[in-house]
Amino acid sequence: MSALLDRFLDDAGLDRVTAAARRVMTRCEELARISGAESGIERVYLSPEHARANRLVAEWMREAGMTTWQDAAGNQVGRLEARSVTADPHVDRDAPALLLGSHLDTVPDAGRYDGIVGVLMAIETVRLLRVRAGDSWISPFAFAIEVIAFSDEEGTRFGTALLGSAAVAGTWDPEWWTLTDAGGTTLRQAFLEFGLDPGRVGEAGRRPEELVGYLEAHIEQGPELDQRGEALAVVSSIASARRFQFVMEGEARHAGGTPYASRHDALLGASEAALAVERICMAEHHVVGTVGRFEAFPGAVNVIPGEVRFSLDLRGEFDERRDEVWNRIAEDLGAIAWRRGLRWQAREVHRAAAVTCAPLLQDVVREGILTTLPNGADEPAVIFSRAGHDGMAMAAITGVGMLFLRNAHGISHHPDEHVEGADVARGIRALAEAVLQLGSESRTTLERIRR
Repeated sequence: MSALLDRFLDDAGLDRVTAAARRVMTRCEELARISGAESGIERVYLSPEHARANRLVAEWMREAGMTTWQDAAGNQVGRLEARSVTADPHVDRDAPALLLGSHLDTVPDAGRYDGIVGVLMAIETVRLLRVRAGDSWISPFAFAIEVIAFSDEEGTRFGTALLGSAAVAGTWDPEWWTLTDAGGTTLRQAFLEFGLDPGRVGEAGRRPEELVGYLEAHIEQGPELDQRGEALAVVSSIASARRFQFVMEGEARHAGGTPYASRHDALLGASEAALAVERICMAEHHVVGTVGRFEAFPGAVNVIPGEVRFSLDLRGEFDERRDEVWNRIAEDLGAIAWRRGLRWQAREVHRAAAVTCAPLLQDVVREGILTTLPNGADEPAVIFSRAGHDGMAMAAITGVGMLFLRNAHGISHHPDEHVEGADVARGIRALAEAVLQLGSESRTTLERIRR
């Protein structure tokens, strides 16, 4: 236990952290049962499963002493009011809030922990740090603590990620209303069917002066911590990202009757393009490209594919290098299409700039992790996140910080995704300590996070 957390908690503090970790692991299993898929876990934006998950998490937030609401974009929020600097009243309802949280939505055939573990750890951090004020629980600090469960980090249903956090950051794009899901339902229709008013989505937005910062605990979605044999890491920055949808057009003709010299095979051209993405990105240490969707049309066994639709997810530590790699990929696609007599087009569906975590938030996360390590241990790992997170959107209005938890073999977005309960306990201790460290800072110092 840490010096601050030792002083804050009673003699049963270690037992309380252990119990908190057990609740997180149990509740991850409960949420895993809320799925729109017949097998596996799939929970997408504005679905009945989204609503069920929000209701359940709201119950857990209230149990921890928070008041709760679902915002105008479908994010679930809980708030522990700030302690007043005067004895009467006890509560300062106008105080800025430190946001803790992550997301509840998933990719298809998902794991149990991506996003979810961060929301549940945030709730348990509130439970550890809350104090009594009459009949209510309040924050022990001059700032409130809010837990936010974002509704659409993954972008699974409508193809554009970070919708929930973009709404909170005030960067909602009106062009998104015409996005459609696989069944042809527009985002606007889905809002209405969920019981939300598209015209009020702006009410989810927060102003910088309302916030102290944003802290998120998340599993590492890679193998670095597991390979190092360490449980926790400080996140230094979050990768920039661009996503594209491609169409490669050729000519559908008879598979047997068309000689190779006369073929304009869209599938071969798109396949060559996918290999070009791999070749170009493998030569770049800080840029990763993935072709995740690949569909050939008309899709008959005896017809040369005349059209292929495929995707590209491009991530980089630095925006400039990412964009340079994209330009090289585009050049290669043009050359491939010209050589094979094909046409191609790309539509960018998502763009997010790289985000550097706020120095003060990195410092308090580091201090939190140090308290979980034995005396004389090396400094905690500092890791650049190649995966995207809601903090990318939140950085538009406040400073962000992140804590990574070890993930066995680095497997994520897959049912084999795994985190150990002992690591969750360490993470809760580190997160609680980080919040306590922030609580000891002056108002002037906290205001610098937002700059």
